[in-house]
Amino acid sequence: MNNERIDVNTTKSNRPGLAGVIESILRKFKTFGFLFALAPIALLYIIAMGLSFTPGVMLYQFVSQATQTAPFVLHSIALGLSLAAGFFAYGITLIFVVPAINKILPLKVRPHRTSWFSISVLPWYYHNALTYLVRYTFLEFITPTPLNKLFFQMMGMKVGKGTMINTTNISDPCLIELGDYVTVGGSATLIAHYGMKGMLVIDKLIIEDNVTIGLRASLFGDVRVGKGATVKPNEVLLPKTRIPEFKKDPEAA
Repeated sequence: MNNERIDVNTTKSNRPGLAGVIESILRKFKTFGFLFALAPIALLYIIAMGLSFTPGVMLYQFVSQATQTAPFVLHSIALGLSLAAGFFAYGITLIFVVPAINKILPLKVRPHRTSWFSISVLPWYYHNALTYLVRYTFLEFITPTPLNKLFFQMMGMKVGKGTMINTTNISDPCLIELGDYVTVGGSATLIAHYGMKGMLVIDKLIIEDNVTIGLRASLFGDVRVGKGATVKPNEVLLPKTRIPEFKKDPEAA
C-alpha cells in the first residue's frame, strides 16, 4: 500500500483530465459534491428494491383477485398472509439482486489510503451502500443460516468450508477473507477499513482457519488472525494487529 504523505486539506487533485476536475470539485464543495456523486445510489436502491418487491406484489394481486368474493374477514386474512409472504419473498430476492448489481457496476474496491474526499473512495461507498441495503432491511432474519453466508460470498467475501457467520455487522465484504471452520460470534463487527487523521484507509481483514471470534468482538482493516486463535468476547483488534497461529503445547495434552 502506498504510504506517501497525503494532504487531506488540499482542494486540488493531482489526477489528470476529467477525473482531476471532478475530484477537485468534490474537495472544494465537499457536501454538495458528494451528494451529487452519490445520488445514483438512490436509483440503485429503487431498482434493487423494486425488482425484489415484484414477486410479493404479484402474490398479493393474485390473492386479492382470488379472494374478492370471500367474506370480508377471510379476504383480509388472505391479504395479510400474502403481505407477510411477500416480505420474505422480497428479502430472498434481494439477497440475489443486490450482488448482481454490485457485480455489474464497473467499480473495484481495492486496498489503499486516501483522503475521504477522493474519487477512489466512491467504489467503497457504493459497495457498502448496497451491502447495507440488505443488512438493514432483511439480513437479520436469515442470520445465522447458509443464506447470509451465501449473500456475503456473492458480495465478494472469501468464506471457507464449515464457517459460521452469526452477525450482520459486516462492512467491505469484498476485502474480508474467512478460512475454514471459522466461527463469527453474534453481534461481532468485521470491517476492512478505518479512518485516521482525515484519511480513509481500506485494507484487507484476514481470518485464517479454525478461528473463533467472540460475541461483540470488533476487527478492523489491516488485521490478521492466525490459525486456531480465539478473539475474546468484546475484544477490539485495532488496525495492524497480528495474532499468531495458536499452537497447542504438546506437554499439555
